[in-house]
Amino acid sequence: MLNMDFSQRVVIRSDNEDWLPSPAGGVLRKPLAREEAERGHATSIVRYEPGASFKRHEHPLGEEILVLDGVFSDETGDYPAGTYLRNPPGSGHAPFSKEGCTLLVKLHQFDPRDLDTVRIDTHATPWLPGIGGLEVMLLHDFEHEHVALVKWPAHERFQPHRHFGGEEIFVLSGEFCDEHGRYPPGTWIRSPHMSAHHPFVEQETIIWVKTGHLPI
Repeated sequence: MLNMDFSQRVVIRSDNEDWLPSPAGGVLRKPLAREEAERGHATSIVRYEPGASFKRHEHPLGEEILVLDGVFSDETGDYPAGTYLRNPPGSGHAPFSKEGCTLLVKLHQFDPRDLDTVRIDTHATPWLPGIGGLEVMLLHDFEHEHVALVKWPAHERFQPHRHFGGEEIFVLSGEFCDEHGRYPPGTWIRSPHMSAHHPFVEQETIIWVKTGHLPI
């Protein structure tokens, strides 16, 4: 087990982590949280080398993907950098990448009733106004769980707040900051239920953020 105590705050600068082999040749991983070696809850950075493929597999409790670079593919299509994907519980596929790609992948973390298939090109989706100077791109909502991209303009400071149901952040660009530290691109932050912070940025920053989904 790795980082499966959801009452603890976790910060991992994934760029400093080593790539580890997966069962598929040419597919490497940086585990961020993992329940078991090849099953159950998992959050990872995954890299497909050019031409790599993974055998067909099922997603008993879903799969969530954000394509960070390159082009990710399966039998349903080709998904370039910036694509957000949700494969619902009970789905399956045989993924591959002709040119190579890097992904943020979350496995076995869906509510069993959350059955939507989602395919969003974030480069072609408009930003909507958020609180203060923030801009928000909604990616998915299911009851208490909310997933979005958030764009912070330079020198933006958000109000202090608590996270009911926790918060998970992956920094895509810029530098995200709060009173606990500074987080460059590639940083994964998981904050537990009712944790609090006072975030800010000094330069334009984009984060992927999920709230309301961790154990209460």
